[in-house]
Amino acid sequence: MSTTTSTAAGASAAPGVGAGTTTLKGRMATLARAELTLLGRSRATLFTALLVPLLLPLSVRSATDEMDLEKAGLSVGTVMLPAAIGFSLLFAVYAALTNVYVVRREELVLKRLRTGELRDPEILVGASLPAVGIGLTQCVLLAIGCTVLLDVGAPPAPHLAVLGVLLGVVMCVALAAVTASFSRTAESAQVTSVPVMFVSLLGSGITVPLEVLPDRVASVCELLPLSPVITLVRGGWTGDLTAYDTLGAVATALAWTVLAVFAVRRWFRWEPRR
Repeated sequence: MSTTTSTAAGASAAPGVGAGTTTLKGRMATLARAELTLLGRSRATLFTALLVPLLLPLSVRSATDEMDLEKAGLSVGTVMLPAAIGFSLLFAVYAALTNVYVVRREELVLKRLRTGELRDPEILVGASLPAVGIGLTQCVLLAIGCTVLLDVGAPPAPHLAVLGVLLGVVMCVALAAVTASFSRTAESAQVTSVPVMFVSLLGSGITVPLEVLPDRVASVCELLPLSPVITLVRGGWTGDLTAYDTLGAVATALAWTVLAVFAVRRWFRWEPRR
């Protein structure tokens, strides 16, 4: 997940952002275009964002043979589809953005952007737009692909799936900024992002659905950051999520997002950590 983007590239992209742009839309669009250009020059980050989320769901397919899905009211499709979307959020959004924030900070791009019209939240959000766009596009393509190839059918509650993806995107952006706050270099970002990745993959229902876990273990795992996102996405296709469970999932996702935003405001570093 390291990047080879040079400092010169970051310097050339930064000055034009907000220089003659006075509207919020214009500033964000300019920053997003600059970030997209820089992102396109980082092969490692592009590989992580584009290909990894498309390949990992295949590992879940083999694991489903060992699960009693019928007893849990699930199918291969309703396990793999949320898993695929979870992989996309983790790798295309969270992991890629953690790397982006660290590299841009170490190359003084973020520091230079703060001297213009852009406000701090605009810088972080604008820099995230290319990765968010990739993640959302992948989620749509993966949902269509799983629906067709795994014969899942149309979701009876699509609003839950959409809500889950949107909450997941916002949360992953905030968590990426938090992780970048404690990462000194792009190389160390690969280590500092491991806890969120590891916990989410194993305990948030991505590789192993919470429905097949013991009740006590599932109750604890429901409180993990990405668990409510996977719950809402899966509920969109199973249609068996109650109003109480929906409100609980939304509340948990919002709580993690608020905590992450608070941590960013408190600890995010705009200058190199040396």
